[in-house]
Amino acid sequence: MSQPLLVVDGDSFAHRSYHALPKSIRRRGGGGAGAIVGFANFLLRLYAEEQPRAVLVGWDTLDAPTYRHQALALYQSGREFDAELLEQLAILPEFVAACGFAAAKAPGYEADDFLAAAVAEEERRGGTAVVASGDRDAFQLASDKTAILQPVRAGEMARIGPAEVRERYGVDPKQVPEFIALRGDPSDKIPGARGVGPKGAASLLRRYGSLEAALADGRFAAQADELRLYRRVATMDAAAPLPRLDDQTPRWDAAAALARGWELGNLSERLAALARGDAG
Repeated sequence: MSQPLLVVDGDSFAHRSYHALPKSIRRRGGGGAGAIVGFANFLLRLYAEEQPRAVLVGWDTLDAPTYRHQALALYQSGREFDAELLEQLAILPEFVAACGFAAAKAPGYEADDFLAAAVAEEERRGGTAVVASGDRDAFQLASDKTAILQPVRAGEMARIGPAEVRERYGVDPKQVPEFIALRGDPSDKIPGARGVGPKGAASLLRRYGSLEAALADGRFAAQADELRLYRRVATMDAAAPLPRLDDQTPRWDAAAALARGWELGNLSERLAALARGDAG
């Protein structure tokens, strides 16, 4: 059990790759390939660095609402994605599977939920996990058995544990959903408590220990139900359905063949070298 489970927010890094790489990168038939190539290179680098026992990549289902969208009309409202990005997001799970890795995607769930479910399962079985995500919501998963990898600049990742969460937010990892509920989250359109910013949210949680204790003391009486809803929206669903996460042996040759079929020569060559054992 010395090797960790590597859990990756696929949408997070596909989006980053799409916006970071030139749109001139094309695949067979003329379709876009920047998100594919960027995500693949990121995944291969991460695999080489972490040497995990298995990999799970979680994906959003963008054409089906989650309970979050149904409960909070504002949630993630106004987001629009280029058709070329959506097309690549649809086929990236095929690349993950070709590598011999597991993918999780289901209507009603976000990538975040699969990350939480995988971490909970791995910790129950006595293992450790490494979670790669560009979303700070993932800080709620940090523990003595689980580290969060967060991109901070091109090619560099910060490793976040409970101490780093406390340093950055002033709260424990398990308090992160309550911190978000109080502070709000502009990127997800979670309003938060009126007049409360990051420092105020952390101070309240240090004083009361929990959102419920603050509400019981009469704080935010007019917003109590809303804040409970925001906490629920910010909480990753560890009951999300998962595939089997047995130990894996990468199938670099199959992934190289897929990349070759897409006419992504450099990626195919890199994967072929991994299959031969020529590269790390």
